[in-house]
Amino acid sequence: MSNTFGRIFTLTTFGESHGEAVGGVVDGMPAGIEIDKDFIQQELNRRRPGQSHITTGRNEPDQIELLSGVFEGRSTGCPIGFIVRNTNQHSQDYENMRCLFRPSHADYTYFQKYGIRDHRGGGRSSARVTISRVVAGALAKLALQQLGISVKAFTSQVGDIAIKRDYNCYDLEKAEENAVRCPDPETAEQMEALIASVKAEGDTIGGIITCVIKGCPAGLGEPEFGKLHAQLGSAMLSINAAKGFEYGEGFDCINSKGSQQNDTFTSTDGRISTTTNHSGGIQGGISNGEDIYFRVAFKPVATILQDQKTVDKDGMPTTFKARGRHDPCVLPRAVPIVEAMSAMVILDNFLLNKCVKQ
Repeated sequence: MSNTFGRIFTLTTFGESHGEAVGGVVDGMPAGIEIDKDFIQQELNRRRPGQSHITTGRNEPDQIELLSGVFEGRSTGCPIGFIVRNTNQHSQDYENMRCLFRPSHADYTYFQKYGIRDHRGGGRSSARVTISRVVAGALAKLALQQLGISVKAFTSQVGDIAIKRDYNCYDLEKAEENAVRCPDPETAEQMEALIASVKAEGDTIGGIITCVIKGCPAGLGEPEFGKLHAQLGSAMLSINAAKGFEYGEGFDCINSKGSQQNDTFTSTDGRISTTTNHSGGIQGGISNGEDIYFRVAFKPVATILQDQKTVDKDGMPTTFKARGRHDPCVLPRAVPIVEAMSAMVILDNFLLNKCVKQ
């Protein structure tokens, strides 16, 4: 089950970084949804490697192939199978890593769990496997569009360069106008320069992605162990290199008193809403109808093009230097992954709520 996500809208993934293909099976997709293949491809293009000078140079077209569950352009309600073929692997770049454990990678832990590992590009632990999440997330977005729900993520911090926490200060659509995917053009230039500088040193850097979900109805989520923010947090922390999650005011709320943090309810034309949104659109683990917003922290990519000390499978000390093509910063390509996981969580909860109310 560790390869399957969701309860009603589910995704089961398969594939490795240097295998024949990566792909998945989406089950629970509502029938009759118009499947815009160009939109799905566009989402993959936002994630694909080689899209700018601050991403990995691996050149993959990442062309989606839908195998089932779609007829005459619409979902049938049956499982949607899909693959994206790998076409530009340089497996020889990883030969020097066959018998050693790279610092802060999954090499050692995978070997301890399974007794075998695919050393080529990280195998199953590679971020390339997130292709399947983006496809499923695109399908979820197509369904959410009919419900008036939108999901938008953007880079809000790289290293120590950050924009204001209040996302309402920015036109979030501008995030797609630069390589970093930051909605503030001037800050984006600084972020891009920092990433380029770090890349020139053979090093990497981390940062924060903010996500905003608009139009989500009140009532999604469970009151105890299935709290909506817990589900979102679990989804985000399952993404490669994710290290932290906070929703609403997050850790900053400790600087305020309850009288400052409480979101006061008001009613306009019969619609109940809150005058502020410190809660981040979720109260008691259930959505309250306001914008849901959260932040995800990503660590610096573990693969650096510098000499590093480690040990081999026999515990003998050794030194190695990574080769190949790697991202100096994961954030620009992680933005669509954050959106995809968010869309799946929201659609899954919407469908679950629908079943409960029936």
